[in-house]
Amino acid sequence: MKKKFINPNLNDFEKFVLFEKGTEPPFSGEYENHFEKGIYVCKNCGIPLYNASDKFHSGCGWPAFDDEIPGAVFKQVDKDGIRTEIVCAYCGAHLGHVFYGEGFTKKNVRHCVNSVSLRFIPDGQKPPIDRMFFAGGCFWGVEHLFKQLPGVVDTRVGYMGGHWPNPTYENVCTGLTGHLETVEVIFDPQMISEEELVKYFFEIHDFTQENGQGPDIGEQYKSAIFYTNDKQKEVAESVIEMLKKKYKVATQLRKASTFWVAEDYHQDYYEKTGKAPYCHFRRKIF
Repeated sequence: MKKKFINPNLNDFEKFVLFEKGTEPPFSGEYENHFEKGIYVCKNCGIPLYNASDKFHSGCGWPAFDDEIPGAVFKQVDKDGIRTEIVCAYCGAHLGHVFYGEGFTKKNVRHCVNSVSLRFIPDGQKPPIDRMFFAGGCFWGVEHLFKQLPGVVDTRVGYMGGHWPNPTYENVCTGLTGHLETVEVIFDPQMISEEELVKYFFEIHDFTQENGQGPDIGEQYKSAIFYTNDKQKEVAESVIEMLKKKYKVATQLRKASTFWVAEDYHQDYYEKTGKAPYCHFRRKIF
């Protein structure tokens, strides 16, 4: 999770739910019977969490969703040791709980979410911030260069795409967990587009190398874009097809999954050490 921060615009009850893990009374939330087209973002940080198309009426008294936006919701054991709590994967704000096997929808999942944990963004409007995930070799260099791009408001390095829960750096380096060293790029959609992010990514690493990046060889160093929505996927596909007319493209395009944040010493590595990337630099290709 991102280091805890609290939106100064939250009222006392919103703070109680989001950061003291409170619960709003059933049938009292503004989104329980709300079914307009759009997305729901975190009330604290603004990251997209749920698509309205995944919302359904459960009759339980709280907004219900049978899926989340990929990589947006983190699941952990509740303090009661029984239920599964769901929190915003970016800022850690409490959302509610997730339940399985109830049979409400074909997906057989119910995210039971407090209305006060959410803010609705109507269809066609941009969220205050959004995220994409990029893997292009050692995440130190990829993060360092993305941080310099106007419109990028935050970054974190971590691991995505594998099958091993809560992996460590040592686990990932074995090449057996399936994870790629990945950078989470938080951006302002009003300032920079998905296409600009994708094109920049291809300019800061060697997307033609299949087995890693530069001298870093291994599964964890492969090139990939992890998308969180259809627009990101379509943009990435379009840019990749454009590049294939001139280059061999080894970059994988994959749906985002759980993003496991890397150890603290990996975050902002080059800013901390004063060193410079050894295999990442920008070269104009578009």
